[in-house]
Amino acid sequence: MNTNSNKFVSIVIPALNEQVTIGEFIEWCKEGLQKAGVAGEILIIDSSTDKTAEIAELHGAKVIKVPPWGLGQAYIDAMPYIKGDYVIMGDCDLTYDFREIKPFVEKLDEGYDFVMGTRMRGHIEPGAMPPLHRYFGIPLTTFILNILYGSHYNDIHCGMRAMTIGALRRINLESSSWEYAAEMLLKTARLHLRTIEVPIKFYKNIEGRLSHHKRAGWRSPWIAGWLNLKVIFLYAPDFFFMKPGVMAIVLGLIISLFLFNGSVTIHGITFSLYWQLCGVFLTILGYSAVQMAILSRVLCDFMPGKELLYKKIFSYNKGTILGLALFTVGLPFLIQFVLQYINNNFQLSRISGSAIFGLLTATLGLQTFTFTLLFNLAVNKKAHHESK
Repeated sequence: MNTNSNKFVSIVIPALNEQVTIGEFIEWCKEGLQKAGVAGEILIIDSSTDKTAEIAELHGAKVIKVPPWGLGQAYIDAMPYIKGDYVIMGDCDLTYDFREIKPFVEKLDEGYDFVMGTRMRGHIEPGAMPPLHRYFGIPLTTFILNILYGSHYNDIHCGMRAMTIGALRRINLESSSWEYAAEMLLKTARLHLRTIEVPIKFYKNIEGRLSHHKRAGWRSPWIAGWLNLKVIFLYAPDFFFMKPGVMAIVLGLIISLFLFNGSVTIHGITFSLYWQLCGVFLTILGYSAVQMAILSRVLCDFMPGKELLYKKIFSYNKGTILGLALFTVGLPFLIQFVLQYINNNFQLSRISGSAIFGLLTATLGLQTFTFTLLFNLAVNKKAHHESK
């Protein structure tokens, strides 16, 4: 074959009882490779109980038999068998036009790491996509992912996508079911991979074939959407923890320090003990959120540079010293409060602003120390796991 690209392409396709379409689909793939001017292989990751595997092999595909553990798991199982420099994924139901893989190959040749198909900016054959999916489900989940991760996708559920083998390995797919689609995209954002979308054609199912959603029942699309939302939220520590946490810490400390010497009245509005307790609550809540965000970042390993920074800040020695320092700052105020309580015949007459501030700093000190232990335990466990 005369090739325009010196890259080898692996077309990797999960299949579950697709004997109606698999033969023609493989011929589409062959035509697509030829039109793109590339050499390649067609890997069918098969979990079928019908004649899908036999037909696929008859048409020249390589078939890998796996248990029916899920769509994402099929791609995970395929990893040891992929030989290509480029990997193109999709469905073998003839809804995605694999005769037109050339735009994906061209974008990868240009230096992109990940190329996503978009049906929304391509052509959708009448009847190919239910209105509920087209105008509600896909736009909503795509909007949520873009907001949380700062991405700019138009169709996160499009199954036709391509990437370099290096990008696929870095993505390190973990989801076993429908949520693999969102996981891949959010990880491309977190890993700062170079991405682009290309418009594609999307066809309705041919006569005699039911989609997997219809085979599974009316709840299947809703379950798929819920699973995608779960994984979108799971990998968003910055949005849910880091930024709100920092804001809560700043606001809480301002309130707590402002009322250190007691209640303050401004233009007839009194800021009393209850406001300071609110400040303490915000500070501790925000501090906890930031700590969870740091743990999430380290465990997910999306930001290696920041992980090194966190390791320096929260080393056992530094974290313990910082925790002890914070506790020491608050301890005198707490001792003063206890002595006042004893001298007042063990009756609580009033709580001073300084006592509440002491409670805050002592709590932050203990929290810092316990977080340091947990952080170093997690880092050591992760390093031990990666060294195996």
